[in-house]
Amino acid sequence: MGVSTPDRERLDELQRAMQRSTMFTVLLHHATASKAGLNVSDAQCVNALMLDGPQTPGQLAQLMGITTGGAITAVIDRLERAGYVKRTRDPDDRRRVIVELVDENVADFARYFEPISRAFYERLGTYTDEEFDVLLRWIRENNAAMPGIIEEIRNLP
Repeated sequence: MGVSTPDRERLDELQRAMQRSTMFTVLLHHATASKAGLNVSDAQCVNALMLDGPQTPGQLAQLMGITTGGAITAVIDRLERAGYVKRTRDPDDRRRVIVELVDENVADFARYFEPISRAFYERLGTYTDEEFDVLLRWIRENNAAMPGIIEEIRNLP
């Protein structure tokens, strides 16, 4: 059930709409990070911890595409100074550090996303169950593909 060749205009329109959506998402993240006193990369580390829970510095570095060691340490240091994360020892391996959110401070950061969340839920309320299922399928499949696409882009010359 793909899109047929004569629908190339629709494919192009969808691609442009997605490009615009991505642009607005990047601008949204710049605005929210700025409000929170963070840069976008640091804010995305907070987001990753919100989505996936506590992680090692190495896990965060891999996700963010930055080097382990100095670069991720600097990110964690900044987030710790800002009060968004804390370092704890892994109870199973005391040599390992785990980066965790400081929930009460992250709640302050999360409030900057309330306008988009409100608009998101209002808009979703206008869709049928079938339309919602298509959107959910699309975003799940897109999210599943993104790590590989990001890795491919990182490996380009």
